[in-house]
Amino acid sequence: MIWCVEDDQSIRDIELYALNSAGFKTKGFEDGISCWEALKKEKPELIVLDVMLPGMDGIEILTKMKESVDLCRIPVIMATAKGQEYDRIHGLDLGADDYMVKPFSIMELVSRVKAVMRRSQPQQVSKLLKTGGLVVNLDEHTVIADGIRVDLTYKEFELLRLFLSHPGMVYTREQLFAQVWNVDYMGDSRTLDAHMRTLRQKLGDYGKFIHTVRNVGYRWEAKNDK
Repeated sequence: MIWCVEDDQSIRDIELYALNSAGFKTKGFEDGISCWEALKKEKPELIVLDVMLPGMDGIEILTKMKESVDLCRIPVIMATAKGQEYDRIHGLDLGADDYMVKPFSIMELVSRVKAVMRRSQPQQVSKLLKTGGLVVNLDEHTVIADGIRVDLTYKEFELLRLFLSHPGMVYTREQLFAQVWNVDYMGDSRTLDAHMRTLRQKLGDYGKFIHTVRNVGYRWEAKNDK
């Protein structure tokens, strides 16, 4: 089931028609509050979520979803009006899987929904990633450093997961944006640098294992002693 949350009825009807024609089951919501109330009772496979909504806007809904253990894994595609770059970047930082700028075509909507759903399919991966006393539990979405819980944001956790999955591998800035933010490289944006800085701080002594490779990107250099 795909949910489309859009207060403009004409746009919402087009979204629902396009997805129904592509073989998806759909449900539409005209405001954020009705969507949030419905999320307490059932879980869709994906949500196409407009940023500007009456009552509760898309950013607030996304934030609440990513803070919820039950809802944080539901893929979300944000829909923003042309020129709302801040909302787009903010939504991606909070954990949105993709974004579309209105007006968008029916073909683009269907294509992006299919792409996000492919990426979100569960894969067979190790449930625990370990190096020394640092343990990342992928199922519980938790990080333990020498027995102490480390609270990370969604993007910080995804960066750490990526590094520990391939220790020693150098990731370019473009690759990190593509794999963690699911977008192309965002030019001179300082978003990545800010996330790396806070991730290092939160990891304490383990933060020193995140190395900056000048003019390239980042890598994890700790010895893997699982």
